[in-house]
Formats: sequence, structure tokens, C-alpha cells
Amino acid sequence: MSNEIPEYARGYEGFGGRVGRTTSNSQPWWPEDERVGERPPNIVVVLIDDMGYSDIGPFGSEIPTPNIDRIADTGYRLSNYHTTPVCSPARAALLTGVNPHRAGYGSVANSDPGFPGLRLELADDVLTLPEILRESGYATFAVGKWHLVRDADMSPGRSRRSWPVQRGFDSYYGSLEGLNSFFHPNQLIEDNSVVDVDEYPEGYYVTDDLTDRAISQVKALRAHDADKPFFLYFAHIAMHGPHQVKADDLARHRGRYGDGWDEVRRRRFARQVASGLFDPDTPIAERNTEPGYDAPPWETLSDEEKERYQRYQEVYAALVDSVDQSVGRILDLLEDLGELDDTIVVFTSDNGGTAEGGPVGTRSYFSQFVHGPVPPDWERDVPHDEELIGSAQLGVHYPRGWGQASNTPFRFYKGQTFAGGVRVPFVVSWPGGLPRGEDDSGVRRQFSYVTDLAPTLLDLAGVPTPPTRHGLPAAERDGVSIVDVLRDRDSASPHTEQYAEFGGHRGFYRDGWKLLSLHDGDPAHVDQPRWELYDMRTDPAETDDVAAANPELVAELAAAWDEAAWRNTVFPLFDRPGDAQRRRPTETERYGTPVRILAGTPTLERYRSSRLIAYRDFDVIVELNDWGDGDEGVLVAHGDVQGGYLLAVEDGRLTFVFNSYGRISRVSGVLPPGVRGVTLRAAATADVRWNFTVGATTDAGEVVVAELPRAFQLVGMAPWTGISVGLDARGPVDLDLRLRRGVFRAPPSLTAVTYLPGEVRVPEVIREAIDAHAEDLAD
Repeated sequence: MSNEIPEYARGYEGFGGRVGRTTSNSQPWWPEDERVGERPPNIVVVLIDDMGYSDIGPFGSEIPTPNIDRIADTGYRLSNYHTTPVCSPARAALLTGVNPHRAGYGSVANSDPGFPGLRLELADDVLTLPEILRESGYATFAVGKWHLVRDADMSPGRSRRSWPVQRGFDSYYGSLEGLNSFFHPNQLIEDNSVVDVDEYPEGYYVTDDLTDRAISQVKALRAHDADKPFFLYFAHIAMHGPHQVKADDLARHRGRYGDGWDEVRRRRFARQVASGLFDPDTPIAERNTEPGYDAPPWETLSDEEKERYQRYQEVYAALVDSVDQSVGRILDLLEDLGELDDTIVVFTSDNGGTAEGGPVGTRSYFSQFVHGPVPPDWERDVPHDEELIGSAQLGVHYPRGWGQASNTPFRFYKGQTFAGGVRVPFVVSWPGGLPRGEDDSGVRRQFSYVTDLAPTLLDLAGVPTPPTRHGLPAAERDGVSIVDVLRDRDSASPHTEQYAEFGGHRGFYRDGWKLLSLHDGDPAHVDQPRWELYDMRTDPAETDDVAAANPELVAELAAAWDEAAWRNTVFPLFDRPGDAQRRRPTETERYGTPVRILAGTPTLERYRSSRLIAYRDFDVIVELNDWGDGDEGVLVAHGDVQGGYLLAVEDGRLTFVFNSYGRISRVSGVLPPGVRGVTLRAAATADVRWNFTVGATTDAGEVVVAELPRAFQLVGMAPWTGISVGLDARGPVDLDLRLRRGVFRAPPSLTAVTYLPGEVRVPEVIREAIDAHAEDLAD
């Protein structure tokens, strides 16, 4: 049979068969399936958000974690595993094996400062772990928190270059945000589209929802293909605030923390030493005492403070419990499929425990984010009933004393380059491929870093890395495989040095020595590190600064940090207020223009909605057409239980509800007959307040119905849920109204709502201070 393809024909390049004019004198051909030779293991990576080193049983916790214990009992604990100080950089490094700044994530994925190390999206030449695995025949699934997308790119019509499906996952379900509500997520994404939900069902809890989806993805695969290996990336929204838990989970942890954080730290450290994570003579770090990081001795607290503070930690323990239950459901599924021995399971955290709850904790989470020159009567902890702590009605966070307990035995927290921010638990198991000897405790004390995870998994699975991505030479990975360390407890770590930087905090590790600098917050000092030096081999908790005794070594490591910073796109460092929060001018202009929202439009995305009102005057114009005397419902709502506002008509009265971070104000008046529209006018003041006027428009003109003066502006991360027209969607702005009337849909006589953004009244220096703090904590 001869090949009859003429030279000028197109589209036959690379075809391995024969082509004639008809199939009878042609030979078909199919490319080989994308499979590695022998069936490789499944891979499950469970990534927790803001979980400290000691929060699970295998790392010393008193919180029962029987399912995570199952992983450790058959696998390995990396006691010297390091990550980045905050979340987005850790996720980028984990999924690529590339150092965070080189991957484009020197900070959290919220702003767009305009520099190479802060692109806040993955570059076209950076290969991800799911892309590599999919190329070799894996199914790739992701559920949970993503946070590798800029705020401005979370809405319809924006770039999806750094969304999960575009970066190698066959399917995705979860939140693109840095945090979310556990009972009322502001926005969920399925693959590339927003899940258009008005109200979550009774009993909804996001951890359960994510676990259900992960299990269904794997079940669906196995129903269609019994052999295809899969990669499941399960990035929990827990443990990030606002902390909210189911009542039955919380009940199991009541009364557990009456002894306080000092005693919890002592007991956790004793268990860590007993289990071989540290030598018996290892010193534990004292409580943090530096201003802004300090935690008081538990015994000095009042009885009222002790009572409330232990409630916060009970909620945290219940969150850990819920995560462990989720892990158990995944492990049970693998057992039911007969694939547990053939699956690599990893459990770790993106960074250490956090101090974002401040010295006393909070029952009004988003108001705690608002720092800077705000009014002196600003409420960072709205005094709600303590019985509501942990419930769907509040957003809470523990005091930072519990944050240091989370990071036992280390100093400091998430956000700093000291061990408390960057040393986290790491457990890995693969019974069929990494069996543990009977005399092996499974503890590995060798240094490893978050960039090592991708190359290690690829090495274990025997999967090659393509040399290109989309026709471009693939960026060189910085991480290294630590398979030899796992297989041989006496093997030396192949990862011998590593830089760290976030927000001016610096770190550099080399061969057991660690150079550290804590930035004091003064922009003028950002490039003037005050170096401390620690011998990690004998002092892993960084308790004894030996810099003064080793000036030559300090100079050597400082020069190495500087070189590594240039090699990894760390510079420039931000030494002017507001630089790190800078955004594209075109983006700011686009999102600050008027918008008319038709009734029935899906809820606007959170960031898009916030740009219409932040720090400025704004008018809301509600269009009504033949509004009848009996018509009622929510006209417009923006926000949820943690902050927002709404306009509603009920029983002939027009009501404006303003939820100031959990403190509710309601003003109302009779809606005049013949109404054609409703207006809400917000006049901003320089001291971060609004004066509200609610009006109604009739043929005779506009009349004032109600006024609310001197309300705190909703800034930072509030309102968290976007704008809804004709109902109070997702999280309720007014819980009482939700309980009475549900989402309270308006009738068809509501036509549209127009937002008219006005003058920004809050000075730039105040805006920058508030936004900088909020973005750091929203990671």
C-alpha cells in the first residue's frame, strides 16, 4: 500500500499510518496512551492552612488525631521540615518545586506590586506537579483553598492563567480566596466557573463539602478506569480564621484547656521529646516577649479572660478534629478500593500557627484586621455572648498565646522567618513502596524544604519531568528529592542551604546554622537586618543567639543571603508605605466605575464589590417598577454576619441594616406610596466612618426615610460576601432577618440597582496601613 499524500497536503504531519484517497487503501494509527511503564502509586497531598508544628498527635498534641496517626504509624515524620512564612508562597513552592520568589509569589496573592518576584501568578515557563503527573497519565484532582490568584482575577471575564484547571488539574472545587467562612463561603468555584448558590443547605460545613467532593472525584474515576493513577491535592481551608466549627465537634473538646497555654506547651514538648522529635536536653523557647508578639503568662490572666481564652482553643481543637475526620474518610476510601498500600499520602501545613488574633483574641474577626490610625473607639472584639464562640454567628480567633502553643517548642508565628513561622508538621506514608523497618521510629531530622516535595513525589513515582512547558524551556527546579533520606535514616540531607524572606523578615540556613533577622516594621530599616545566629543542631528552638561569638560566620551567611536573594528574584524590598499593596492602575480605575446590576444577577465577587465602596462616598440607586403596597423583600445586600449592610422592605417599612463587624444597627421608616425608587447615600469621612441617608423617590421627589450617622467603615477584608440584588445571598447580613424570612427575595417589581462610587475621603496613609495589615493576615 503506497502513501498517496501530496506534498502540498496539510494536517497529516506526524501521522504514523498510511493515508490514501479512501480507507480501503489506508492504514489507521493511534498514538500510544500517556502511561508510565509500571503502574505508579496514587498520590494524596493534604495541605492544612496555618497549622503549627505541635497541633497533631504525631508531633505532640493532646488533640486526638487517630487518622493522621495512622499515616505516621506506617510512615515517616520529618521533624526538620521547613516552609515559607505565609501561605501563597508555600503553595507555589509546593506545587512547582521552585523557590517562592522565582515562582512569582514573594508575598500573598492579593495585590500586584509590579515587580518580577511578586507577579502573583505562575509564569508560563513554570511547570506544576499536576501538569507533570498528567503528562505521565495521572488523573489530577484539586479541592479546597487555592490562593494563587490575584484578587482582581477572581471575577468573570478576568484572566484564568493561574486558576487550578489552567495549571494542570483535571477538575477543581473550592475557594480561590486566602480564607473563608466554614458555614457560608462567600464564593465557591467548580473548575472554571462560580458555583451560583443563593443559600447553603441546613447543616452545611465546608470541610465536609470539600471531603465529599474529593471522595466523589476518586469514586468516579474508579468507576470508569480501574487502573489510572491519580493525584489528589486536598488543600483545607482550616485552620485559617475565622474559626467556626460544628456543635458536636466542639462538644468533644469542652474543658480541655483550663490549664492554659503555658502548661499545654510544656506537655506538648515533653511528648515531642519522648517520641524522638528532639533530644532530651533540647531547650524549649520561652514565651514570646517582644512587643507585638508577646503573650502573657497564663497565671496572670483574670478568671474572665481564662474562661474566654480557653473557649477559643476548644474551637481550634475541634477544627483539628474535623480535619482528622476528613483524613480518615480519605484513608477509608483508599482501603475500600484496596489501594491504601499503593498510595503515597502526605500531610503537612503551609506555615506555622498565627498571631492574627492579637493579644486577647476576637469575636469579630474582620474588625481585628483593621489596624492603623482608626478611631480610638474601634471595636476589635465585639463582646458577643461567649456561648456563640465557634458558631456560624461569629468569626473568632484565639489570642496569640495559643499561637505560640501551636508552634511548640519554637518562637514567633506565621509571617516571621523564625521557626514558629516556618517549621511545620510533615508526615508521609507509602506502605507498598516505603516500608518502615521494625526498629525505625520513622523520625527524620534532616533538613528539608517545601520545594523538595514535588521532586520527591516524582522520584518515588518514577515520573519524568518534561523539559518544556507550552514550548518554553521549563524553569529549573530549586527543590531536591529526599527519597534517600526517607529510605535511610542515616543519609545526609541533600538540601544544604535555603534563603527565606517575607515582609522584611529574613532567614538563611546552611549546614545546620541558621541566620535570622526580625524586621521591626519600620520601612526605613527593611534593608538593615539585625542578624541573629543559631546552631540548629543543638538549639532547634532558636533560644541562644551566638552571632556575637561568630562574626565571621554571620558575615559569610549574610553575604550568602544577599546572593541567594538576587538569584531568586527577592529584590526589591519594600521600603515605602503602600508599595506592597500597589495594584495595576487600569484595574483600580476599572473596578471603581459605576455599575448597574440587574435583578437576578449572580452575587458579585467580593473584591469587585469592595472597590465600589472602600474608603469613599457612594450612592446606591434602587430601581422599582410598579412596586405594590404588599411587595416586600431584600432590595440589595452586601456582606454577611461578619460585616455588611442591606436595604429591605418588610411590612410596608423600608429598613437599612448596618452590620459593623457583628454589631447590628437598624433604622427604618414607612415607605411612601407611589414609590419609584430607593436610595442609600453614604458620605465618607477622613476618620474611617460613614454617614448614611436612606431615601425614597416618588413623583414628588426624594424624601428622607432614615439616617444612620458615624458608622465605622467596612474596610480591610469586609464586606466578605459580594453584592446581591433582590435577596440576601449566602452569608446573612442580618441573621434575625434570615431566620424569619430566609434570603427574603424581592418581587419582579425590583428592576436593578446602580452603584455610583464617589470621592475617596480617607487619606492615603491610613488606607495603606489598613490594607497592608489586612492583606498579610488574609493569607
